[in-house]
Amino acid sequence: MKALIPSRVAEIIFALLIGYVGIAWHFMNTDAMSGIVPDYMPGEPKIWVYITGAGFVLTAIAIITGIQKTLACYLLAAMLLIFVFTKHLQPALDGNEGNLIKDSAMAMCAILIGNNRAKK
Repeated sequence: MKALIPSRVAEIIFALLIGYVGIAWHFMNTDAMSGIVPDYMPGEPKIWVYITGAGFVLTAIAIITGIQKTLACYLLAAMLLIFVFTKHLQPALDGNEGNLIKDSAMAMCAILIGNNRAKK
């Protein structure tokens, strides 16, 4: 059965959304985002906000261009799952599971997109 919505459309929409997260949340809202960086992370919190923002933007570019798409998606998924287990697990156990669900879902989407190789 032919897909009603091609996978490539979903990939592009996901890329646009994570690109937005990187630019609007991480690069343009650095001060607010640096407040959620855990205290145990070494160095200046803003650096971590910029690094994670770059991860989102570079993965978006990789998905759109197809250059290193699989690697970028797997690295994004790894980053998001690190967030899940180091930052979001305890709040989820305390009843606030929103960020755990969001980042887990985004990680699974990244894995699916990374596994979706272009047909030759």
